[in-house]
Amino acid sequence: MVYFVGAGTGAVDLITVRGMRLLEQADVIIYAGSLVNPALLEYAKGDCILYNSAKMTLEEVLFQMERAERDGKMTVRLHTGDPSIYGAVREQMDALDEMGIPYESCPGVSACFGAASSLNLEYTLPGVSQSLIITRMEGRTKVPERERIESFAAHRASMAIYLSTGMLDELSDRLLSGGYEKTTPSALVYKATWPEEEAYICTVETLAQTAKDHNITKTALVLVGDVIGQCHYEKSKLYDASFSTEFRRAKGETTP
Repeated sequence: MVYFVGAGTGAVDLITVRGMRLLEQADVIIYAGSLVNPALLEYAKGDCILYNSAKMTLEEVLFQMERAERDGKMTVRLHTGDPSIYGAVREQMDALDEMGIPYESCPGVSACFGAASSLNLEYTLPGVSQSLIITRMEGRTKVPERERIESFAAHRASMAIYLSTGMLDELSDRLLSGGYEKTTPSALVYKATWPEEEAYICTVETLAQTAKDHNITKTALVLVGDVIGQCHYEKSKLYDASFSTEFRRAKGETTP
């Protein structure tokens, strides 16, 4: 059996309880060494075999999975954050399907949620934004034309932009071209929830300069949207005294 496990955002105690228990039970762990906190490997039992996939090809990863399955061993494929976001898991699952090897997924905390916790943000403030767009700039992996930054920026919703730290000048230009104002609040969060985390509030216009000032060149998440300013929002109707719910009558409302 192969388990795809989300390692969480970086802090060792932000892996799920299920993920931790799978690590403790694994006979083989194949981990994304370039991004996963190595301290998580301390959950592994003494005779567990460890492979760093940063030094492996897809074929080599699959070979180790197949060998472990043939030997009756349980494998954990440990991915950064949540495997469903930029995890390259579908290609592995398709290959396992072809080999007849069963697998399951265990979710993790993605970087955008770790960053929000670090900044005490709510991405969906009433009256400001009710949507969160998760996207990236185009690099070696192409982005469909219909998903260009400019088209998403036109919505002026909250955005979490992954894998784009090395292209911040272009990113700012495209965000502005799409519809954000120069002064739209933004944040640059380096290694969210890791001990060495750095987080900086800036604007769309100053993203690149902020990264330069703090020597941030990779492993950072870009957040954009008026919710970062945390002002001019409406209070939730759920807790409004004048609003009835299934569980609570509005104040002053007569019970039928």
